[in-house]
Amino acid sequence: MAFLKEIKSRIASVNSTLKITSAMKMVASAKLHRVQSKAEALAEYENRLSQISAALSCGADAVISPLSVPHKTFRRAIVVAFSSDGSLCGGFNANVIRALDERVRRLRAEGFAAVTVYPVGEKIAQAAHKYEYDVCDDFRGMAGAPDYGQTTELAERLMKLYAEGETDRVCLVYNHFHSMSRQEPTFEIFLPTVFSSPAANASADLSADYLYEPGPARLLTELLPYSLRIKLYKVLLDSSTAEHAARMIAMQAATDNGKELLDELSLIYNKRRQQAITDELADISGTE
Repeated sequence: MAFLKEIKSRIASVNSTLKITSAMKMVASAKLHRVQSKAEALAEYENRLSQISAALSCGADAVISPLSVPHKTFRRAIVVAFSSDGSLCGGFNANVIRALDERVRRLRAEGFAAVTVYPVGEKIAQAAHKYEYDVCDDFRGMAGAPDYGQTTELAERLMKLYAEGETDRVCLVYNHFHSMSRQEPTFEIFLPTVFSSPAANASADLSADYLYEPGPARLLTELLPYSLRIKLYKVLLDSSTAEHAARMIAMQAATDNGKELLDELSLIYNKRRQQAITDELADISGTE
């Protein structure tokens, strides 16, 4: 009977866990749909801004911005890495931590003597400190509640550091949301900005004959920093979307595994209970 009580206790524990995983899946699903709609709309907006900036930088009236001019020296680099604040999202954080470590190694191999990591998210911040990187923790709390204002502060600091020669490259490492079952670690160069020529992007209509008001130089001076702020916010939302998708899949897998375990425990409990009843009847009847 003691064994039956133990099995019954385990069944109750699994049932409680199933309630938690099911609730977490529902919460992740609601957050996913909310953030995903924002991310998709912003991605289209950012794409059009990038096309206009590319037209200004690569067209007949091309304008050169300090933010798009590569530095001649490779001394210092910044890597902005995005993760989640919490766990229970499968391999989401482990994948971006590996991608960060690989990127830092590559930058050092290229000749960058100093690489500073700007973590966005508690998990990547903890990993960066564990690996003893040079870490700036000023923006590690942005991942929990994506905010355009905080993203603007980060973008402005990165642009200022690059324009003043305090850093020679700024990179982004994050999980890109492809689908519910696929979140891929992605690397991008944030600064210097790189634009393709109009000829290579004919489908984007970059070769159109634009009329600029005000002039191209002033327009690019205002538009390019704004485009970079939007791009950084888009990456933050993309990472957040991937996080919620990964957590939703992880909680679904946990729920499925819990149900399988519950079925196994219930089967064992019923068999043992039937055997106990049979043994009691045998004792009552005086037979073996």
